[in-house]
Order: sequence, then structure tokens, then C-alpha cells
Amino acid sequence: MSAIADFRSRLVRTLHAVEPILREKGVLIAGSEVPNLLEPEARSTLIVSKDLDIAVPVERHAAVKARLRELRGLRRSGEEPSVWLPLEAELLEVNFIGMDTRAERAGETYVLEDSELPLLVFAQLSLLRPGKPLDIEGLAVPVPRPAGLLLEKLLTDRSGEKGDRDLLVALALVLVSKPSDLAELETLYRGLSAELRFAARSGLSALSLLEPRVQMPDPTPHRALLARLMARLENTEPER
Repeated sequence: MSAIADFRSRLVRTLHAVEPILREKGVLIAGSEVPNLLEPEARSTLIVSKDLDIAVPVERHAAVKARLRELRGLRRSGEEPSVWLPLEAELLEVNFIGMDTRAERAGETYVLEDSELPLLVFAQLSLLRPGKPLDIEGLAVPVPRPAGLLLEKLLTDRSGEKGDRDLLVALALVLVSKPSDLAELETLYRGLSAELRFAARSGLSALSLLEPRVQMPDPTPHRALLARLMARLENTEPER
């Protein structure tokens, strides 16, 4: 079995392992595995990291926590309760993260304290909106619309390797986005503050300059595509 086929198998097995969580309203797969799942037949060739992020709406926290006992083949990490580790080599690590779209706290980063399932609620996950669930080997997988996740990744405030990986996820999302997704990206971008619009363009610039990494999406052959996307965003800027 090839490395990509092996990874895809592990990803699909992990999705089935967390299926009880995926049935909860508003829960979304987020992060690096979204572009893999959006590829035709979920080919999973855009590997940036080998873990599965699950975005939990804060208003569904209690319901998701009640489902944790239904997980199979995973155990809670003793050091990080929001991380669930695989008991079998065929599964991926699972990370639970918080998403708050409520008007009073949307766009705010904070910790939702809980002894069983604490969540770091990321500010820009408020940009995510549910897309059409994907049918992957008989499982309905909830994923966000690409535009919101793409913008969230461009707005990364992490530095070093983690920040670079966020940007490579953005690249992977660009590669699977349809024209309608990029049009939606423009709309979301226009709704940001001037400071966040600048941060998004800075993220796109940094992405275009990243060096290739082994077995990860390579920005080098896509720099012209990224330059065109930058021009689209710049053209939406209000005239001074």
C-alpha cells in the first residue's frame, strides 16, 4: 500500500471512530484534513499533518462531551484532555477545538474550562460556516465551506513551523476550491476590518514564499495562482 493510500485509510477509519461526535449538530471537521476530504473521492494527497481536528460549537459542548464515551479505539490524553490518542496504529490523533459564532463572543480567543473536555476557542473559527456534508464510504462527514476555513488559515497568528503548516493548509484549500468558493472568499474578506484584511494578505504573501516541504503541498508551482488571488483581494480594497 502506498503512503497516501495508507494515510487515506487511517483518515477514513478515524472518521468512523468519531462518528458519534459527527452526528452532533454544528460539529465540523476543521484544519488540515478538510482539503483532503474535498479532493475527488477524498483522495487525501494534500497531507500537511496527520491528525484530525474537530471543531465543536461552544453551545454544543455538553452534548459533544456526553458522546465521548462512545468513541472507539481512542483514549483521552493525560496531558491534554482535548486531545484523544489512537490505541491502534490504523487511527489518527484527534484534537477537539472550540468554535464560537455567537454575536457576543465571535472573533474572541478564550479557553472554555472543563475537567473532561476543555476547549481552546479560536477567534477566527467564527468565520466557518457549514458546507454540504460529504459522503465518504457511507459516512456523512460535516465540513465547513472552503472560503471561511481558507481565510481562517491565512489569518494564522502562529509562528514558526505551526504557522507555516497553517499556511500550507490554506494552499491545499486553494487547490480544491471552486470559482464560487473564491468569490465567497472575496465577500468574507471585504467584511473584515482593515487590520485583518492586511493580516490575510500578509499570510498569502508569506505562503507564496514558503520553501517546499517533503510530502506536503508545494507552493512553488502555484505562485502564479497565489499572485492572482492576491490581486483579487487587493482589488476589493476600498479606494483611499
